[in-house]
Amino acid sequence: MVSSEGKFTIISTAFKEGEMIPEKYTDDGPDVNPPLEWKNPPAATKSFALICDDPDTKIGIVHHWLLKNIPASVTKIDENGTAGETLPNIKGERNYIGPKPPDGTHRYFFKLYAMNAESLKATNKDELYKEVEEKKIGEAVLMGRYTRENKK
Repeated sequence: MVSSEGKFTIISTAFKEGEMIPEKYTDDGPDVNPPLEWKNPPAATKSFALICDDPDTKIGIVHHWLLKNIPASVTKIDENGTAGETLPNIKGERNYIGPKPPDGTHRYFFKLYAMNAESLKATNKDELYKEVEEKKIGEAVLMGRYTRENKK
């Protein structure tokens, strides 16, 4: 639902802002995407894009999930679900890949962008990041953390 009232927000029923992401949604578990819901996008929203990334790696930002062309009428993505069109992640796969930090605790950002276009043309992460910057009219972010302590 597109609205002009309230703050544009994204939440998950699996974890709250800043909390640890449950193992179920990581490479140490079944590795399914967490459920996500959002509300109050800008009234002029024509579609959404979603980027899930980890900025805490030694190799730079690692992108775990890239979605574009999510219809403006969509307000959630179910657990182990998807919406719109999926672009290749860091592994070159068109799906969600959960956290698996090699060291310490990493932060994972689920960034939902309200777009002023119904369709984005991006075919890879670089094009998507660029197009999002050019066409976003709103942004909502949910950050979760994960550590592999006691994991091998």
